[in-house]
Amino acid sequence: VARDLKDHFLVTIVDAKEFFEYTPGVLRAYVKPKHLDALTFTLYPVIEGRMGCKFIWGEVTELNGSERTATVKPMFCQEKEVIDFDFCVIAAGCNFGVFHKWGESLWFPTIHEVARPEGSWPHIDERFLEGRRRHILEEYSAIQGLNEKSAKILVVGAGFIGVEWITELQHFFPKLGLTIIDALPQCLGPLPAKAAAYCSKYMQKKGIKEFYNMKYNAKDPNFYSSIGLPSGPDKEYICIGVKASNYFMPSETLSEKGPGGGGWILMDMTLAVKTREGKAWSTDEQGYSRIYAIGDCNYGCVDEAGKKPDDWPIPPIPKISYPGEEEAVIATRNIEKVDKLVFRGVKTDAFGYPLVPAKMHWPWGAGMFATSLGPDDACFVAGANWVKNSGLMCVWGSPCAVQKEIIEASKVDECAFGIVGRLIWHFVHHTPVHLFGGGPRWGY
Repeated sequence: VARDLKDHFLVTIVDAKEFFEYTPGVLRAYVKPKHLDALTFTLYPVIEGRMGCKFIWGEVTELNGSERTATVKPMFCQEKEVIDFDFCVIAAGCNFGVFHKWGESLWFPTIHEVARPEGSWPHIDERFLEGRRRHILEEYSAIQGLNEKSAKILVVGAGFIGVEWITELQHFFPKLGLTIIDALPQCLGPLPAKAAAYCSKYMQKKGIKEFYNMKYNAKDPNFYSSIGLPSGPDKEYICIGVKASNYFMPSETLSEKGPGGGGWILMDMTLAVKTREGKAWSTDEQGYSRIYAIGDCNYGCVDEAGKKPDDWPIPPIPKISYPGEEEAVIATRNIEKVDKLVFRGVKTDAFGYPLVPAKMHWPWGAGMFATSLGPDDACFVAGANWVKNSGLMCVWGSPCAVQKEIIEASKVDECAFGIVGRLIWHFVHHTPVHLFGGGPRWGY
């Protein structure tokens, strides 16, 4: 968003932590701590130095749609500050701990001030990069201890995170006794059976025990015995689903249902925030929306009463990076269009067509999934959509592991405003012509 808008707008980015972290690669950091350096960079020099935008290290505690203001608690101030804006894009992400009050998990730092005292590691402040590093080193040391005594580990959830985590543990800590369970009939959830079979075969070869059609129920006295752990595991890792963390938004803009119990920001077809009644939440005098929600923080779909999810205007979109970036492009284009309509009096585009906000669609790239199986193996699925078991496993083995490494390195470089990463990824979303998919023929 900032990259696209910085040349024509005064852009300010607010983040509760001082650093960027490439979340898809963070599992490797817990078993190989030096990998964290390849996934992170400090935000201030990139945002203010390279990009020419402004950066506020602080937490947004309230967003006011009618007045178009954000209440921010700066990192090193006791008092909150109120900032006004013309346009706002919410890209606040989500958490992964569905059973924790604040969604706490290893896979994302605990950055909300009210959540830290009630977390499992309150002695560490993960809003600092060094705090994040210390937490990873603590967990690494704990896993080392478990490995030395050949401890039994249970991973709950055989989706992407669960499968990647248990195979990383197996590769770097081979003495661990590993078990993975899932309530679905196969690993990798709704992806094609061939990809699930490939991952399952890998785990079997490595001695990882698998149990499917098995719901997690620690309170059932027979549960652990049914998965070969009569005395229970020495350590459990919960890798199930996602949880919203939109604490700064009014309840009228949040879903009452959805993954992790709801709380996702509702949006319309243009990605503008809306209320539970379906009305645009923050509009100007001409009726144009001024606040947009993109990526993992939003509801991830646009539903329609009386229809099944497969028939909704936008069926449920996976909470992965590709659709979030596609939504960012659409939101920025809509901001540029509203800016022309409201502030510059421009009513048509270069070809004489009326300027109207672009609509979101189910992006074809939301059907691409790369799942690591340790550092030397992986599988890549493309062409999946909202229909279960759709898609095609098109790359696997060591070539796919190399593919994931290239994706990771180039994406981190792009986010750091590096020229190589931007050259690789720019036209993935800034596509001038769409030959397939739900986007407009001539781009946004």
